[in-house]
Parts: sequence; structure tokens; C-alpha cells
Amino acid sequence: MGEKISYLKKYKGNVQLLSCHEMTKVDARKVPNMWYELFQEENVHKRVESTLSIWKEQVGEELRNTISYLEEHLEEVDLLDIDGIYSILYTIKTDNGEIRYYQGGNPKDDFNHEELERNWVEIPETIRKFYQTVHNGFYFYASHSMGLVPLEDVTFFNEDEWSIIEELEEPLQLNLQTTFGFFKSGMGGYVAVDYENNKSDHAILWWTYKQPIYNVNFWDIVDEWTVIGFED
Repeated sequence: MGEKISYLKKYKGNVQLLSCHEMTKVDARKVPNMWYELFQEENVHKRVESTLSIWKEQVGEELRNTISYLEEHLEEVDLLDIDGIYSILYTIKTDNGEIRYYQGGNPKDDFNHEELERNWVEIPETIRKFYQTVHNGFYFYASHSMGLVPLEDVTFFNEDEWSIIEELEEPLQLNLQTTFGFFKSGMGGYVAVDYENNKSDHAILWWTYKQPIYNVNFWDIVDEWTVIGFED
């Protein structure tokens, strides 16, 4: 535990890992009911099983490869407290034996994103479902990327300057004012949704340095890129 907390503090100084015996410190109104119950469980394996059961119930089809990977490689889940903001820390052991820490945000977190909150009902239902029932983002702890970002970090395309637009080989097929990037690769790649032109869960693969790809399935790409991130 000492090595883990030392690593976490390199990126966020006020981070705490709460044990099952410290759950009395947590305001139960600030976390989902299932979180409050599962983190009172002393058995690590049971905590992992309970956590994955949430994924399976809510996004079992959309993120089937991510869930399958977690079933094989997820070693532990901990409740993080960072200045009174709660989230789940996933300890993942990769195929080559490396430890990766991923953070899953709290579905009860505030939006802190005015433009997205204003247009939230326009976002595809499956995306809203993930954020409201599983996690407010799920991403590599150290970089806050290579995953679905927290709502407050979702990219509103109209607020950014995209030099790539001047280099496009065909007309832009999205409306910057209705496009939001929910997944960030950390290397200039985004999985974005233009709700004005949305068809089911169709999305855009957007890069800062090369041509976009339109009409991809949002969850297929997120699922694939998340698993790549685990092993990258």
C-alpha cells in the first residue's frame, strides 16, 4: 500500500486510499449506494467482482472487450478520496507484469461543464448511461487520458482552434458547435460525437494531425482504444 500511495501522490498530493474500516468517514450521499456497500467489503476479490458487475449490467455489450480484459487483469479496486472528491482506483496488472492505475470518476460528480450540461439530453443515451451509472470518466490515472474523460474535461470543439481543418482533403462533416470529444488518446486523438448529425452511436475519429474518419461506432472505438491503452 505504501508504494501505491507514493505513486499516486506524485500526481495528486492530497490523495487518500480509504480502507473498508474508514467508510464511516464517507458521506453516503456523495457516492452511489453500491459503492458505499462494496467498499465496506474486506475481501478484495469480492470487491473486484462487485465492481465488474456494475460494468456488465450497464455496458456489458458496449464495452465487452474492456470488461473481458478487466476480468483477467484487474487486481484490486480502492476508494480514492482527493480533497473530498471520491473515485475508484483500478489496479491493473498487464500481460508483461506491469502495474497500471486507472481512475473511475464518481457518477454523482457535478458537471462543471456549462456547454455540455446545457446539451446533455442531446448526447446519445448509451454515453449518458455510462457517465450516470458506471463512471464519470475512466482513464489512465497519471495522464487523465487514454480513456473516457470526466465530464468537466470533455472537449467542446467550438472552443478549440483546429489547424487541421485547413488541411482537410474534403469538406468538414461535423458542426463544431454541436461536437464533443469524450475520449482522449493523449496523443492528439479524440472519439467525438456531433449530436446534430448523430445517428445512433455514430462518432468521429478526430486527430489534431491527420484526416478525420466519420461514421464510426462510438463504443467499438472506445472499447478497442481502452484495451490498447492498458497494454501500451
